[in-house]
Amino acid sequence: MHIPVLQKEVIRYLGPKPNENFIDATFGEGGHGLKILEMIKPQGKLLGIEIDPELYEITKNRLEKENPKIFERLILVNESYLNLPRVIEKHQFRPIHGVLLDLGMSLWHIKESKRGFSFQRDEPLDMRFNPQTNRLTAFEIVNYWEKEKIEKILRDFGEEQFAKKIAENIEEARKIKPIRTTFDLIKIIQESIPSALQRKLKIHPATKTFQALRIAVNRELSNLEETLTFLPKILEKGAKIVIISFHSLEDRIVKKKFLEAKEKGLLRILTKKPVVPTEEEIIQNPSSRSAKLRAAQII
Repeated sequence: MHIPVLQKEVIRYLGPKPNENFIDATFGEGGHGLKILEMIKPQGKLLGIEIDPELYEITKNRLEKENPKIFERLILVNESYLNLPRVIEKHQFRPIHGVLLDLGMSLWHIKESKRGFSFQRDEPLDMRFNPQTNRLTAFEIVNYWEKEKIEKILRDFGEEQFAKKIAENIEEARKIKPIRTTFDLIKIIQESIPSALQRKLKIHPATKTFQALRIAVNRELSNLEETLTFLPKILEKGAKIVIISFHSLEDRIVKKKFLEAKEKGLLRILTKKPVVPTEEEIIQNPSSRSAKLRAAQII
């Protein structure tokens, strides 16, 4: 099961108390959400949002087997957090005492989804969180988009130093045959980055390209920006917002949107600097190493 990142810190900044209501807008396998649900009993309710229809069904079925009564206090919906205002309205979910967004990928996506999120598995280049509502795939981007557009994605969303060379080699490779799988793409990336430099890298040479394509496919940064624009306007006074990001692009957006809302008198920032995992947590859960938590409160 997915290990929830910065769980103690999430609880500290959200401060859930008995009979309060919270939203876990990135429910996944329920790591954070179930802990919050435990702390708000006996009457407190949790609205869990999960964008991926397959993961939603898996989690829902698992929870039903473990504890059928859980759905007396857990409202679990298959939606994007971008549609939070509509979901809140539909379920008349008020008052809201806090919202959590954990922007990290679920372990399920990497190990089980078979959609090409991991560079350690040879899978189709899909990378969609919701294949039912999103037509754009990573396959379409690498095989049909202009070289310049691919380069821009890799540079803007992956901060990839060799974006130009990778984009050029993608264009050359697809003339011969389609780039269908993760391993097809990794081969191109490895041929684009000097081997001496690859040996010095602390991360897999494909990490930044995969990140960039995933962000582009799912419109992650624009969705986050839009959500952080409306969140302070739809929450009650005193409600907390906690965001966990996993790369500098997301963290920059969170920092910027919190500052904008603060200047408008909508919220106060609770974290002067982003909260990061302890060395102990990183040892126990290496995937937490890049996590940064920021928190704010509606005023």
